[in-house]
Amino acid sequence: MSSHVHKFHATAFVEKLSIRELAAVFPEAMTRTQELRMPLQELRLPLADVGEAFLFAFGAVVFRDVPKELRELQMARLRQARPGLTAETVLEDFTVCEEAGALVSVGPGVLTVDRLTPDRAGIVAMTVGQSAAMEYYERIVDRLFVRLQDIAAHMKIHGTVPLRTRSLHRFIAEAITTRSEVLSVLHLLDKPDAAWDDPAMDRIYSELRAEFDLEGRYGTLESKLHAIQDGLTLILDVARDRRLVLLESAVIFLIILEVMLGFWRA
Repeated sequence: MSSHVHKFHATAFVEKLSIRELAAVFPEAMTRTQELRMPLQELRLPLADVGEAFLFAFGAVVFRDVPKELRELQMARLRQARPGLTAETVLEDFTVCEEAGALVSVGPGVLTVDRLTPDRAGIVAMTVGQSAAMEYYERIVDRLFVRLQDIAAHMKIHGTVPLRTRSLHRFIAEAITTRSEVLSVLHLLDKPDAAWDDPAMDRIYSELRAEFDLEGRYGTLESKLHAIQDGLTLILDVARDRRLVLLESAVIFLIILEVMLGFWRA
């Protein structure tokens, strides 16, 4: 049986991508609501197709069967069109083995199919991109969780939070922003329309989501975000109570001082 191996390379950013704006920069791309899809050509052989690129609104770029040199060129175009993209990225690779007559199956890092149609390639690209985006947010949330634990360790030792709360307020703002970003982006990780129309594609999509454990990872992210929110609420209450105690102490001191001055004048 003939077989062919396809390589998918995904890069995820923390920023979302505007498909409408990028459509003007990549006029050769086919535009959909949440993605751009464009064929690519070999630099040394301009008429030779070498794969395609997918740009997703949730902040991921996926290449299928594209050499490294050409991937870097397209990423440079993206960074020029979208200034301010973070330098830190998440990279993820996945392999699809196209084998005539084969049943759909997923092993560690490899999907086997009988045919890799354009719609199936789109589903693979989207799922690999989703996994890369999920990993990026996992890293961000893990960093927030570590910072929360550091604050809790300080409270355990000193029994309170530092009097200067500006850094705490910045942390709270960062946590709120991250939570909003995560929830707004991950709601895009729904089943694509193509998967509803083809039972084989639906199975491919389900197998891939199970391989990348997208549901489990999403649940873990939500749990950590809720824990961070609850922890910050408690810490903010402690900081507020401490300031109230200091304010009440200052008021009591001023009253005592006024009484003493009254006796002194008398």
